[in-house]
Amino acid sequence: MQFFGGSEISPSPPAPTASGNNGHMLYVFNRNGICLLYREWNRPLHTLNAQQDHKLMFGLLFSLKSLTAKMDPTSAEKGNLGVPQLPGQGCSFHSFRTNTYKLSFMETPSGIK
Repeated sequence: MQFFGGSEISPSPPAPTASGNNGHMLYVFNRNGICLLYREWNRPLHTLNAQQDHKLMFGLLFSLKSLTAKMDPTSAEKGNLGVPQLPGQGCSFHSFRTNTYKLSFMETPSGIK
């Protein structure tokens, strides 16, 4: 794909190879969104500082959990979109996948995510 500047831009990033080009990150948040543990292995790209990265990841998890709870067809009682839920409430969001990564989510009864 080519834009007005004349630079060539690929429509999708290259697929990971079998040589271990995959990055792995582990985030552990408490129920207030504070990152308790962060570890990374073989992360190929560092674009943000750690605090911004943690905020964005918690915001993504919070938004996806809230959205899936609102769209859950089995639940008759649906709260307002964006309102924090107690652990165990709402839809059971476990993971999602894009063409470049997979995000897995687990929440304990004590609210650790």
